[in-house]
Amino acid sequence: MSEVASSSAAIDFIYLNEAQMIEAGVTDMAGCVDTMEEMFALLHEGDYRMPGANNSSHGSMITFPEDSPFPNMPKNTADRRFMAMPAYLGGKFGTAGVKWYGSNIANREKGLPRSILMFILNDTDTGAPLAFMSANLLSAYRTGAIPGVGARHLARHDSRVVGICGPGVMARTSLSAFMATCPNIDTLKVKGRGETSLTAFLEWVGKTFPQITTIETVTTDEEVVRDCDIVSFCQASPTGDVSFYPKIEREWVKPGTFFAMPAAVNFAAEFLASDIRKVFDNTGLYQAWMEEVPRPAHDIIPLAGVQWLDMVEQRKLDQASLEDLGAIVAGASPGRRNEEEIIVLSVGGMPVEDVAWGTRIYRNAIERGIGTKLNLWDQPALR
Repeated sequence: MSEVASSSAAIDFIYLNEAQMIEAGVTDMAGCVDTMEEMFALLHEGDYRMPGANNSSHGSMITFPEDSPFPNMPKNTADRRFMAMPAYLGGKFGTAGVKWYGSNIANREKGLPRSILMFILNDTDTGAPLAFMSANLLSAYRTGAIPGVGARHLARHDSRVVGICGPGVMARTSLSAFMATCPNIDTLKVKGRGETSLTAFLEWVGKTFPQITTIETVTTDEEVVRDCDIVSFCQASPTGDVSFYPKIEREWVKPGTFFAMPAAVNFAAEFLASDIRKVFDNTGLYQAWMEEVPRPAHDIIPLAGVQWLDMVEQRKLDQASLEDLGAIVAGASPGRRNEEEIIVLSVGGMPVEDVAWGTRIYRNAIERGIGTKLNLWDQPALR
């Protein structure tokens, strides 16, 4: 059904700045996890569209050359890019949208986030804009919610100990999602490179989750993993060479561990064993990446799921052994089957997640009278 009910040619939409996004509920992690779970069921049904030939591409990105004859063209410095991530989601959502952002790691020197994001939500009948939103929080919360959906279906229900590498924004939202889905968590192990970010993260944990009564800072990846029920690596890492990525050894892992991995990782060869379950957040997303990048793809895109598909091409892994979170959420494949199995979820991030959470926030804002009304036109100059 169209979101635009009026037959008038006038088009109005709402603008939501970051404060208004918060007022409309963008930081409601429990609600975001539920919304992402509903989205995954639609992915399994196929009621969605993203870019690319298989309708599952991450988006379209502008990168820059190492050297350019044009003096005003940006240089290819760390995280220097612009990207558009469009998608359509069906079901109760029935909307389309696009997240657009620019990114530059040097922003931190100016007191800005590395990436600055905006999101446009559109009516799928007319194409008219419904909302123009500040999207840094939108993106952060939908990203963190995916590990939460995974934990709901794949972590042990009695999980108590979480290990996190990289105490940044992704760690905050992932931990928030784990807390929303695994209420027995009371212990946290965390590894960070910088004292400032680590201290800020620990202060935030103490204020936000007083039920976490044991917090341990560690210095090695092994300590992050050992004796944990849930593990998430959220650190920023350079790409281009797998040797840059944290390597996880099988001997560190206790039975029953659930890994939610939204950042660079290199799993040791022992993880190819059939007794370790390997789950994509969306199989098509990784297949699209494999069409878009050279080999080995894992050098370019540092996620676990890309490593698996490299191994499939090298005949070291059977494609049939790889699973899909949408099928698990929809009940077409089993969730956790016993307390001993080790499960790895590769988290890639998809524009359809922005559409799902953006639609919920837009509808909250309309219901609560939040946002600044803007006019596109009363009558279009061109017809």
